[in-house]
Amino acid sequence: MNFLGAFMTSVASVFTILLMMALGYLLTSLGWFDENFSGSLSKLIMNVALPANIFMSVMSNLTVNKLVSLSSGLIYSFAAVIIGYVIAYLVVKIARIRPGRRGVFMNMVVNANTIFVGLPLNLALFGSKSMPYFLVYYVTNTVSTWAFGVFLISNDDPTKQKGQKAETKFNWKKLLPAPLLGFIVALLWLFLKLPVPNWAGNTLNYVGSLVTPLSLIYIGIVLHNAGLKSIKFDRDTLLGLIGRFIVTPAIMVCLILLGSHLGHGLPSMEMQTLVVQAAAPALAVMPILANEAHGDVEYATNLVTTSTVLFIVVVPIVMTLIQFI
Repeated sequence: MNFLGAFMTSVASVFTILLMMALGYLLTSLGWFDENFSGSLSKLIMNVALPANIFMSVMSNLTVNKLVSLSSGLIYSFAAVIIGYVIAYLVVKIARIRPGRRGVFMNMVVNANTIFVGLPLNLALFGSKSMPYFLVYYVTNTVSTWAFGVFLISNDDPTKQKGQKAETKFNWKKLLPAPLLGFIVALLWLFLKLPVPNWAGNTLNYVGSLVTPLSLIYIGIVLHNAGLKSIKFDRDTLLGLIGRFIVTPAIMVCLILLGSHLGHGLPSMEMQTLVVQAAAPALAVMPILANEAHGDVEYATNLVTTSTVLFIVVVPIVMTLIQFI
């Protein structure tokens, strides 16, 4: 398939995704959803639908032997995260990004919105068979965000005195969110070889099937509430976008090609999943984290909004390019 043909196929594959995002945007603009709806929808997806979806996906698509084979994906994803932090730190120093933006910038480069954008996109592009590969990146991204990324933002408080440490408490609830707990329970179920009753499996499948449509509608709501007119493209924003959409996916591609050259290649679907997830937009919670640390909330919000909007253009480009790797 030539470049144009691959590009058109990729555009067609994400058209349904764009329509569902547009539906959320349109219904919000028509006043169907009040200001509390998006928060309630987020809780429903995160705490109910997604754990159910992950549990049934693991039970349907994984075996103990296949799980062991996925451990190599964790090596690639964690290596990409470590390299990403190093590069982001160097850019912060070289570009002299000011306090209040540094932690946000490094999170922008390294950590992605795997739940509300990455997951529905992966399911729409590759189907449920890609879920085990998605979980590899999800686990890495979750640990990176809540075990390290949050501290980068907290320690970048511009209001604290020089040498004063930020008062941060390690929150295990953030490191072990409901989706990750669903994954852990599923692994225990798998290792213990426990059966899933038909009534329970059917219920979990129905609830889990809500993830993709509701997540995409949620993105549309967020885009509407953020306000597309507020988008700005200053120097620090452009550096963040380059890091998120070019540097991070490029790191993942280079690692995969290096591994393949050394005789440790990955299945095609796993490779595509890792690259697509590496190119997902910024964490939706960054403005909240920046606000708690007295950081630049406007900058964090702008990064989330611009990266989410531009991701509509980035997806078909990424999907086209990875077919030639």
